[in-house]
Amino acid sequence: MLVSLFTNISWADSQLNLTQGVTAISRDVYDLHMYVLYICTVIGVIVFGIMFWSIIFHRKSKGAKPADFHESTKVEVLWTAIPVVILIAMAIPATQTLIAMEDNNNSDVTIQITGSQWKWHYKYFDEDIEYYSVLSTPRDQYQNQLETTAVKSANYLLEVDKPLVIPANRKVRFLITSDDVIHAWWVPAFAVKQDANPGFINEAWTNVDEPGIYRGQCAELCGKDHGFMPIVVEVKSPEDYAIWLSEQQLRIAQAAEAEKASLNTSMSEDELMQLGETTYTAYCSACHQPTGQGLPPAFPALKGSPVTTAGEIKAHVNIVFNGKAGTGMQGYGKQLSLNEIAAVVTYERNAWGNNTGDLVQASDVQSAVANNSTTVTAAEVTSETTVTAVIETPDSTIIETSVKAVDVEDLEKNYSLDELMTMGEQVYMKACVACHQPTGAGIPPAFPALKGSAIATGDIAVHLDIVINGSKKNAAMAAFSSQLTKTEIAAVVTYERNAWGNNTGDLVQPAAVDAASAK
Repeated sequence: MLVSLFTNISWADSQLNLTQGVTAISRDVYDLHMYVLYICTVIGVIVFGIMFWSIIFHRKSKGAKPADFHESTKVEVLWTAIPVVILIAMAIPATQTLIAMEDNNNSDVTIQITGSQWKWHYKYFDEDIEYYSVLSTPRDQYQNQLETTAVKSANYLLEVDKPLVIPANRKVRFLITSDDVIHAWWVPAFAVKQDANPGFINEAWTNVDEPGIYRGQCAELCGKDHGFMPIVVEVKSPEDYAIWLSEQQLRIAQAAEAEKASLNTSMSEDELMQLGETTYTAYCSACHQPTGQGLPPAFPALKGSPVTTAGEIKAHVNIVFNGKAGTGMQGYGKQLSLNEIAAVVTYERNAWGNNTGDLVQASDVQSAVANNSTTVTAAEVTSETTVTAVIETPDSTIIETSVKAVDVEDLEKNYSLDELMTMGEQVYMKACVACHQPTGAGIPPAFPALKGSAIATGDIAVHLDIVINGSKKNAAMAAFSSQLTKTEIAAVVTYERNAWGNNTGDLVQPAAVDAASAK
């Protein structure tokens, strides 16, 4: 009986208590948890002890008579002062722990984590390494389509194809965001649980003492496959981590060479269908189903669909490569090779009885995504013309957008300060605010402040170059030349140089951006 009792207590402790973790901060969190639990336990014992003692020894059957008074200043003071003291005793260590959890300074490695339905994207700053991490448990297994004799692994639903790799005994800073819905990156052993919100960047950090593999999950209800979005972190020694970085650089170079070589080769129908089925099962079947029947209306059927049977191959490729705005269809251009995209499009156009006979090669994919618009000159656009096109102005400036004639940029126009500031604020809130914050304070060091910064108050040419071409020193600063028009760049640079008290008085016009872009 006694052995059974202790066994049950041990089981309860291992199953129900907070995880101690493998980092100093996680142990601080555990100690804080136990400290507060002990205080609450003592309070509970005292309060319920007094209550039950009073019930037993002051009951009516013993002749007890209730005291006849309305108030007691001493009692009022005591039951106010004692809880205040208790709260202060809990608040001081809690505040110290929370401050430590939010201290992201002096990090050795910075990694951007982006959640999307239903996988994680990891980007290493200053290393030119980025990749997606996807559940590797076979779909047939968790959909119970395998025979009952199939043995599930010890890490069932907590295994991925590519884990996040970080060094031990180094401070690793995480910048966490999302490109669709709200997710949450949660690794209990690190005491890290941070929401991934679209349009915002939240921060967290860890410093793991010992190499090992640690697992977590998305902790936010993010959609139908929320339960299939695990996190695996592999912690390596600093020496092994340096080797891993070198291996990744080599892998990226080899992948680039293979991608280049694929443009000059052709795969057979059998090869395309086999690779296409594998790719479809891994990336597409969750939404569109293995049978191609989808889950309408959110995830339309591909079997007999106009896109996969009657539509142009070019349009089909563009949807797979770039996604479709306003729907759950995300772009796979960064996740799949040209060969894989060619194969999955071929598969979708010939599986489930579609039988179009179309074969798509890697070169076809490159051609489709490189020439997905019509090129016209500004002179060819009339006031009644609406085009989705690459607009070529008389000075050979290229503007990729959907426009009417009135939307074609007038690079010779001079805007007033009020016009530039109004437009610049709109552009800033759309394209810059997630990193540099509405106040221009940024999230240093990855996203430096613009308020009072040398960039926003110094040489205009340097400021323009960074917005147009991005920053070579800071991989987080992307180039905006392909995302914003020259007028928008002029406006946002003007805004940054005059907002938050910068007040340089500088006005940047589209012609200045055009001249800077030509250099």
